[in-house]
Amino acid sequence: MKKTAWMLLMMIAALTLALAGCGTKDNASSGSTPSEGADGKKVYKVGTEATFAPFESVDDKGKIVGIDVDILKAIADEMNFEVEWNNIGWEPVFQTIKNGETHIGASGITITDERKESFDFTEPYYESQLLIVVKEDSKIKSLDELKDKKVSVQINATGHMAAKKLQGEASTNIMAFESQPIAIQEMLNGNVDAAIGDNAVVYEYIKAHPDQKIKVIQDDAFEKEYYGFMVQKGNKELLDKLNEGLKKIKENGKLKEITGTDFE
Repeated sequence: MKKTAWMLLMMIAALTLALAGCGTKDNASSGSTPSEGADGKKVYKVGTEATFAPFESVDDKGKIVGIDVDILKAIADEMNFEVEWNNIGWEPVFQTIKNGETHIGASGITITDERKESFDFTEPYYESQLLIVVKEDSKIKSLDELKDKKVSVQINATGHMAAKKLQGEASTNIMAFESQPIAIQEMLNGNVDAAIGDNAVVYEYIKAHPDQKIKVIQDDAFEKEYYGFMVQKGNKELLDKLNEGLKKIKENGKLKEITGTDFE
């Protein structure tokens, strides 16, 4: 009798664990499945950090706008799907793609070998390069001069990587912030000697703040960078869809119209 009861309890426990495992699997997969709009089109969630003008920012009506928004809209139109934008912050863009909460990462994301180990990227759609930003009266002229200086960057962006490459991973002279505008403001406040950031974003900041006395320094030590849209590792269906749409808007001239560049 005891043996029979024991076996019954073991069977119930095993069944409970199996059901729990199935539930976990369903919950994980449901996060990566796109919803369906009223018109029957698939709706993909896009994660972004909308302080990265001109690629994404929030207008006076609270709407996310910018180059990335226009490019994804053009791709979606070509491939018959829709996107839902979510302004979640720079670091969460990566985490939510990884765990399936969002489907597409679009935040002026540079394609790097390190990132490709954890995510898949579309073909590039924009060429960029890092710049150094300093006060107008600064005597700094090159990247090499920043080896022992305090530098501000956007956390885990390529400017952050460049700073760590120059000063070392454990450097206490590197101050990392959630957005590029904050990194530039820290330089203007005198808390650091220079900021490092992507050229298009830096020039857009200067355009929006014409009274601030700053200057930019170009240095050939910075390699060319290429932006791509990011998806969960192994999501070939979505990646192929994005690449096909991107190819179409390159060929029909829409990409050039949006970015204002001849990048192919």
